[in-house]
Amino acid sequence: MIKHFLRLEWKSFLRSASFGKSLGIKIFMGFLSLYFIAMFLIMGIALYPGLKEVFPDKDPLLIVNGLLFYWILADLVFRFFFQKLPVMSVKPLLTLPIKRSKIVNFVLGKSALSFFNFLPLFAFIPFGITLITKGYPVNSVLIWMLALILTVLIINFLNFIIENFSSETELSFLPIILLTGGLYALNHFNIISFNEIVAKGFNAIYESPIFILVPLLILMGLYLFNFKLLRRKLFLDSGLKTKIKEVNASNLEWTKNFGDIAPFLKLDLKLIWRNKRTKSSVWMLAIGLLYGLFFYPQPTYQNLPWFFVFIGVFSTGIFLINFGQFIPAWDSGYYKLLMSQNIKYEQYLKSKFTLMAVSVVILFVLGIPYVFFGWKILLAHFAAAIYNVGVNTHVILYGGSFNRKKIDLSQKAAFNYQGTGAVQWLIGIPLLLLPMGLFALFYFLIGFEIACLIMGLLGVVGIVFHQKLMRIITEKYLESKYKMINAFDQNN
Repeated sequence: MIKHFLRLEWKSFLRSASFGKSLGIKIFMGFLSLYFIAMFLIMGIALYPGLKEVFPDKDPLLIVNGLLFYWILADLVFRFFFQKLPVMSVKPLLTLPIKRSKIVNFVLGKSALSFFNFLPLFAFIPFGITLITKGYPVNSVLIWMLALILTVLIINFLNFIIENFSSETELSFLPIILLTGGLYALNHFNIISFNEIVAKGFNAIYESPIFILVPLLILMGLYLFNFKLLRRKLFLDSGLKTKIKEVNASNLEWTKNFGDIAPFLKLDLKLIWRNKRTKSSVWMLAIGLLYGLFFYPQPTYQNLPWFFVFIGVFSTGIFLINFGQFIPAWDSGYYKLLMSQNIKYEQYLKSKFTLMAVSVVILFVLGIPYVFFGWKILLAHFAAAIYNVGVNTHVILYGGSFNRKKIDLSQKAAFNYQGTGAVQWLIGIPLLLLPMGLFALFYFLIGFEIACLIMGLLGVVGIVFHQKLMRIITEKYLESKYKMINAFDQNN
């Protein structure tokens, strides 16, 4: 049966309308994976001699055990945002004589083969081999490494449980932030010393192998809990139950002031406010607006003016990035109907542009208090805002013409990576890295003020040639129109 499941997934991959895009992103992610593997491998090899050099009087193994708590927290947060439970199209299988338990076991077993589970091994195994060569007991080191492998799998299944209980909330990332932040705070303020508890636990496993049963039992418990959660949802009619909601009507008559794009603008605003996935774009505004507070209060970043523009682009463009990268996939559920209407595509795209440009202006105005940390910060934010309006809005609209993946607006709100493809990864280069690179180049060659001026001028050029750029973008969307209709339809 497992062989049949694997064959079905392979056929699904090859026959997908986005096969080319998926293949491209997999090649890109392959190179990225090799980079992280190399980094972890180097870290694992250099860990023992590095710790021995810095702390010559301490046992490197005890130091590593004392840091495992922080690794567990970091790994849990990272997985929550980037690792999703591998799924397969199970509804067609539910009409066949296949036990639900086999389907669930396959899905959970597949998650154990995630890259996130293998990556830490490239650091732990070299470190463990080094310990053995340095005279540590072979059996004790192997049991210690086995405990780490079990811990990796525990984090894997714990992540899915947290995702399951947080997926129904508007701000689904808050539970993981509160959990990890709370544990870190309790440890930091010495209320409960979790790092010592974890360290003593791994020390005990190293000294007495019988304690390996503790993480093993925890892993079995989490697997069974995930099994029950997933099996309980594995019904044909699990998504058919209607929910009774109170309708909140809002007056959007003011959108008529925007002329011929008013109907589309009104639809966009209703779509954003009435759906979980799009509503997260609004809540993310607060994160983007306060993003600078993570950096500006620290003296280290006050001496890095070239970094200000990155924060400015992100802070003023958080809605542009979060909402714009999925245009037109937000409308994928009714895209075929929309394209059958007698509408001008350019008006449709202009409403998206207007929404993003207005958000940039609002976020810049709300971020003016950052001048408290220095006038250079405000100047960098101003240049970044102009760049966002003139350049990044057009870049992200053009990138949207390559979107081929449908989005279910009723699904989990924040950090839901459904609909993410090669476009969403590659678009980050011109959106964030390019302005940061240009600003840094002119900053080091000429100076801060000139770098801000050049960034602002690039934005002004984009605004001046807005009509020409929109015609080019519209032609690209019209060229891809039927490809997108076919791709969105196949994802139904």
